[in-house]
Amino acid sequence: MSHEALADDELDAGENTRLIVRVSCVATIGGFLFGFDSGVINGTVDGLRAAFNSDSVGTGFNVASMLLGCAFGAFFAGRLADLYGRRSVLIVAAVCFLVSAWGSGIADSSLEFIVYRIIGGLAVGAASVISPAYISEVASARYRGRLATVQQIAIIGGLFLAFLSNYLLANLAGASTQALWGGLAAWRWMFWVEILPATLFLVTLLFIPESPRFLAFRRRDADAMRVLTRLYGARAAAIKLGEIQASLGDHRQPRLSDLRSDTTGRVRSIVWVGIGLATFQQLVGINVVFYYGAVLWQAVGFSESDALLINVLSGALSIGACLVTVLLIDRIGRRPLLWFGSAGMAVSLALVTLAFASASVDASGRLALSDAMGTLALVAANVYVVFFNMSWGPVMWVMLGEMFPNRIRGSGLAVAGAAQWTSNFAITMTFPILLASIGLAGAYGLYTLAAIASVVFVLKYVHETRGKELEQMQG
Repeated sequence: MSHEALADDELDAGENTRLIVRVSCVATIGGFLFGFDSGVINGTVDGLRAAFNSDSVGTGFNVASMLLGCAFGAFFAGRLADLYGRRSVLIVAAVCFLVSAWGSGIADSSLEFIVYRIIGGLAVGAASVISPAYISEVASARYRGRLATVQQIAIIGGLFLAFLSNYLLANLAGASTQALWGGLAAWRWMFWVEILPATLFLVTLLFIPESPRFLAFRRRDADAMRVLTRLYGARAAAIKLGEIQASLGDHRQPRLSDLRSDTTGRVRSIVWVGIGLATFQQLVGINVVFYYGAVLWQAVGFSESDALLINVLSGALSIGACLVTVLLIDRIGRRPLLWFGSAGMAVSLALVTLAFASASVDASGRLALSDAMGTLALVAANVYVVFFNMSWGPVMWVMLGEMFPNRIRGSGLAVAGAAQWTSNFAITMTFPILLASIGLAGAYGLYTLAAIASVVFVLKYVHETRGKELEQMQG
């Protein structure tokens, strides 16, 4: 064994892995709420349409309104996290989750509903960028990818439990629009379920430390040393603190202008790569499945109950796909998972498009698929979900949390996160319009082209981050 390897082993010996995993799990509750808040809308679309008497555009905005808050939440969370801390921003997000869950269920008008959903969006946007960043800043490079990928499992777990609770509540009431407990419609109770995990998130955040890299950046070296010692042991803590301080340069206040190169004056290439990753993750259309799954499957002949059950199946497959990523991401790296996932999504989306292109219109004006094409659409759509969740779903968030140099991490996350949620809003808002104009086949054809383009993007512009400490990241 080399002297260097021996030294690394000695440093690793002082690491408190149990504490690192514990605080990372608390951060992932934010991911769970991100998933639940995103997925709960799926089973409430019919209830919203009936309660607020909205047309396709109005329904699209009711569904997509949260995403406006997400874009602002992601942008400002990254900046605020540099000023007040990662943990502090997550505590504010937890409060917003609570307010949104309660308010979305009591809303009596479309405007009131949109306000509460935007508040939830602020929380989702903040959690989406700060939770993986926090995990990246407390975990070692050798298993950082695995811990950050648990964030995606939590997101899919949230989606899965939202789909499952939607299905169970709709079945108990007879339909999402029917009265359940207290004479209130089932779709309202679907939102209120979120109050329980949001409360858990808020309470557990009070018992985890602040990010040591944030503390070092704010010149709170004694606090940073104390947290690093708890995480890695005294010897490793002293070395890591020195590396962090060296990577921060002049320690001045973080600014968006830091995203420009000091030498060329142009936006750093790493920022464009982050924006590209964030945007392509949405252009492949994944959230059409998450937000409109029930509507989509009813549009091709499935009942509401069957459509909600298909969502549960998709959620379970997604969790399985993320578990595969946990095993692979720190072994084969981020980049191979991205291009392989893009290729798989392109093929499966093309098959979904083919199936929907064969649909006919029945006497009631609804689309109808043959048994063979219905099976093809169902299988291919779930294969697509699996490819997404073993690649772009977790890996994009892992890379955004770790790829930016310490000095610009908050600002880089702000811009890339805002791009991700703005793209999400555009895709979600336009789907009902595409459905009414060019149909399901046309919409999925566009998502297929985006998946093909994402293969090229990864191979040409994305660089591997596996095994690198955050202090080694270059802009």
